[in-house]
Amino acid sequence: MSAPVATTAALPRSVRIGYGSGSVATGAFGTVPGLMLLPYLTDSLGIAAIVAGFIVFLPKAWDVILNPIAGRISDRTVDERGPRRPWLLRAGLTLSVAFALIFAAPEMGSRVAEAAWVLVAFLACATAYAFFQVPYVAMPAEMTSSYDERTRLMTWRVAILAFTIMLAGATAPVIRDAVGGRDGYRVMGVVMALIIATGVVGSYLGTRHAPVGAVAAGPGSLRDQLRIVATAKDFRNLLTTFVIQALATGCMLAGVAYLAEDVLDSEGAATILFVCFVGPALLLTPAWSAIGERIGKKRGYVYSSLFLAGGAALAVVAQSAPSAVVFLATGLVGVGYAGCQVFPMAMLPDAAAVDARRTGTNRAGVYTGVWTAGETLGLALGPGVFALVLALGDYRSSTDGDIAQPDSALTAIVLGFSVLPAALTLLSLWWLSRYSLDASEVDA
Repeated sequence: MSAPVATTAALPRSVRIGYGSGSVATGAFGTVPGLMLLPYLTDSLGIAAIVAGFIVFLPKAWDVILNPIAGRISDRTVDERGPRRPWLLRAGLTLSVAFALIFAAPEMGSRVAEAAWVLVAFLACATAYAFFQVPYVAMPAEMTSSYDERTRLMTWRVAILAFTIMLAGATAPVIRDAVGGRDGYRVMGVVMALIIATGVVGSYLGTRHAPVGAVAAGPGSLRDQLRIVATAKDFRNLLTTFVIQALATGCMLAGVAYLAEDVLDSEGAATILFVCFVGPALLLTPAWSAIGERIGKKRGYVYSSLFLAGGAALAVVAQSAPSAVVFLATGLVGVGYAGCQVFPMAMLPDAAAVDARRTGTNRAGVYTGVWTAGETLGLALGPGVFALVLALGDYRSSTDGDIAQPDSALTAIVLGFSVLPAALTLLSLWWLSRYSLDASEVDA
């Protein structure tokens, strides 16, 4: 079996943009549930915080199991369009429909029934997302064999991701508040579903001229493949770093609405926080890419992680400092977040390509399946951990969100949004320090 035949030449801009447009789908799905689902459950359906955290976590835990399977299936897919692209369309459109259903629960007169609706719809979403995201993330390792070209490809992806996070994260609360009540959530869900569908179709059409190469799936069972991937030390260290940082990001996303409404006492602050978070990421993604080409991806990843941790730590003053200080801190998080997306996403296909060159077989789907499983786990644990922090702070759930919270709950919100993510990000750097792949080895 032969490894993927990928070109070292620069990819056309149309292919870079086309591939990057898939981040419209991943950005909307990755952002809106993390931002809106926990408040929807606690403050609209009246579900206790700890139960709501479980509902948010369980579908993502299912993805952890499913993602490697999706990767293995896409590795073995035979289609004239390539092994990955058909899954973009099939799973992506299914994801769009299922997403709208999450927030479309009818009035059932039972919190248990309504919670079950959300859980089932979110499980359907998570399943479709696995079969979209895993093939999507696997594509760069097969589109180019160039160390630097993968960074440039990821620059477009992360720039579009940052724009989508800003668009979805800033407009979702506005749509909800403009319509009001549960109907606001329903309308918001439909609008976000249409955004997801736009990204799906864009990525499918935009990659139709992308290099694919000869994809030869590795032999053996999925368990055999996972065992081999687990022995890849550099991949393992990179994955651990990214998962811990996904957990940190998940905590911050889950805390935005609570910080805005309960601590800053302003519903509109949620939109401002998102603009402050994503604006720098949108503007500075090309700068991080240039920095990576100059000093290397690993050092760039370290520096961006320090920006993220520093901004999160500064937000601890949210209860006493002016709102402008909190917005500034969130902006610093955004500066770091851009790099913390560009670099690991560019380093992942390096690890998969090195493995393919060494072994002569392609495990890109399995690598990305494990990767997205880890990312999903981190982002899922984030809201769950934040919900646990809320419960420890005696946060009080309601059906209309209009209830005074005790000081302990306000403190829990701030700590869950600031100190906890900062500590997690710094902790992740221990594993990043053990990553050793560089341009000389990847381009060998």
